[in-house]
Amino acid sequence: MLHIALHLLVPAGVAWLFFRNNWMKTWLLLAAGIILDIDHLFAVPIYDPERCSIGFHFLHTYPAIALYGILVFIPKVRLLAIGFLIHMCLDYLACL
Repeated sequence: MLHIALHLLVPAGVAWLFFRNNWMKTWLLLAAGIILDIDHLFAVPIYDPERCSIGFHFLHTYPAIALYGILVFIPKVRLLAIGFLIHMCLDYLACL
C-alpha cells in the first residue's frame, strides 16, 4: 500500500518543489505515469508481491525506460516522461 501511495506522493513533492506556480496541473501529469501499470494486466498472475516489475512487464523494460528518457527532451511530453521515469524509479526501489 505504501508503494502505491508513493506513486502519488513523490510526483506531488516534485511538482511542489520545482513547479510551484502550477503545481496541481504538473502533479496530475507526473502522477499520470501510473498508467504504465496497465501492462500488469497482461501478466499471470496480474499481481505477484514477489515479482520485480522492472524487466518483466513490457512497459517496464529497459528499452521502454530508455524511450521515456528520450521523451524528456520533447517539451510537449516532458512532464509525462518525467512521471514515467519517477514511476520506474519507484518500481526499481520496490525491487530492492
